[in-house]
Amino acid sequence: MPAIVPVVPAAGQESVWDYPRPPRVEPCHDLLTIELGGVMVAQTTASWRVLETSHPPTYYLPRDAFAPGVLRPADGSSWCEWKGQAAYFDVVTTEEVALRAAWTYPRPYAGYAVLADAVAVMPGAMDRCTVGGELVTPQEGGFYGGWITSAVVGPFKGGPGTQGW
Repeated sequence: MPAIVPVVPAAGQESVWDYPRPPRVEPCHDLLTIELGGVMVAQTTASWRVLETSHPPTYYLPRDAFAPGVLRPADGSSWCEWKGQAAYFDVVTTEEVALRAAWTYPRPYAGYAVLADAVAVMPGAMDRCTVGGELVTPQEGGFYGGWITSAVVGPFKGGPGTQGW
């Protein structure tokens, strides 16, 4: 495996290689917006960022930040060694359905209690996600839910050849 060479952050940027493992959770007060099917499905200025080595931030929004009826419980679950068992949602509008595109930790492990029932989405499954008005680039790979903005530098886990990081 080739050596990983972190990008040196410029002023005002963060390197995902400075994020800890296990991940850190911190409050975020930037305006987050999520759109699907031409509808604003969520927006808030009270969210949490989960910061883990090599990953762009994953944002968790309070459930009440989502428009009524857009989160439909979906089958299946997954497990995170740090946060516990996740449950999934489809994100639904009258124009579009994004299957299993959102998740929550109903009973997260100690250290992640603030995430209980908060909801994260896969930005790549949405039409548009923004942080502070900036359009998000989804983390590659379709498995992780990181939101890439100009405030973070990588390289980021998720793309081809990064599974072993």
